[in-house]
Amino acid sequence: MSVFAYMASHADQLIEATLEHLALLGATMGISCVFAAFFTLACLRRERLANAVVELLGAVYSIPSIALFALLIPLTGLGSTSAVLVMVVYNQFMLVRNALEGLRGVDADLIEAARGMGFSERQVLLDVRLPLALPAIIAGVRLASISTVGIATIAATINAGGLGAILLSGLRSMNMDKILAATLCSAAIALACDALCRALEGRVRTRMPR
Repeated sequence: MSVFAYMASHADQLIEATLEHLALLGATMGISCVFAAFFTLACLRRERLANAVVELLGAVYSIPSIALFALLIPLTGLGSTSAVLVMVVYNQFMLVRNALEGLRGVDADLIEAARGMGFSERQVLLDVRLPLALPAIIAGVRLASISTVGIATIAATINAGGLGAILLSGLRSMNMDKILAATLCSAAIALACDALCRALEGRVRTRMPR
């Protein structure tokens, strides 16, 4: 049986697993962005703290995901909760680093000009720095979402469901059709995330002042 024949005959199973995968992705990215916004704002005016936080998050990002899953199992058990928590932690490095770089990369003359026009620090952030930092922020979201798609597949090892469950089942039985079907669906989600974020990033760039 070819992989496409397998996908056609098991469409319901693949659709259900894909929806589970998308649910993991959506929950993870939503929570990740909230925490990243908090860390970014807390570190924005404190360069030493920002550097320390980014280095710490980078060190955590270097830890294999399966090791973090194992550490959380005694606390949160098997399932999607542990998976989402680990993926949120992983995403902070890409999101916070890109957000800080984008916000800090805004031309200082523009910031001073805005202050000279009577803008408050809040207005400078929301009306000047944030719009100009959006391409970098969206790039961070793009990297984090693609990473999440991959790690969510590994999360099937702790019963988080999604396409990883089909992939693991295929690996256990050496069923190449299962393996390829789950891989193709995961790749499609990752490519869709990449294309969507790139399109959004390009649209933002075209609207930025030159």
